Amino acid sequence: MNHPDRIPHDASAPVETLYVGKWLSLRKRGRWEYAERNNPGGAVIILAVTPEDKVLFVEQYRVSILKNTIEMPAGLVGDLHEHGDEDALLAAGRELEEETGYRCKRLEFVHEGPSSSGMSTEMIAFVRAWDLEKVGPGGGDESENIIVHEVPRTQAGQWLFARAAEGYSIDPKLFAGLWFIEHAGLKIPS
Repeated sequence: MNHPDRIPHDASAPVETLYVGKWLSLRKRGRWEYAERNNPGGAVIILAVTPEDKVLFVEQYRVSILKNTIEMPAGLVGDLHEHGDEDALLAAGRELEEETGYRCKRLEFVHEGPSSSGMSTEMIAFVRAWDLEKVGPGGGDESENIIVHEVPRTQAGQWLFARAAEGYSIDPKLFAGLWFIEHAGLKIPS
């Protein structure tokens, strides 16, 4: 809910474009600078648990922070020309198989929100993948070097903190994802 008395005076200033790249644009509105995704679909995070009750995490090096990170399988919606009209559920199925080598029988939208509301317009959809089956090696596409980790669900939090102690960057959204996994079926108001 917006409270008119709390909206900054420059929130309705015209948008200026400071830079346009392939994936991101840098914009300015009044005194506020923010990044905007050039793909209109946002991003998706996949909540995936194997039939053996193991949560799927992916590890990859992220140049922006110069560290290996632990994340849940994720990707951009409609990031490639041939996927331009896909929605979050289609992107989730595609990214799950590409990154982890698992295919699922059913996908369910869980929740959507901003990735970093003070810095970006990007919205992220959490999608639950059900009934997983291993169909390939995973590892990402030709531009990625992803390592898949299958961690027992009951030990996931402890495992993540152990990786952090080893120097990995742990995406904080993982903990929201674990909460969504534990509360499957809970309907979150839109």
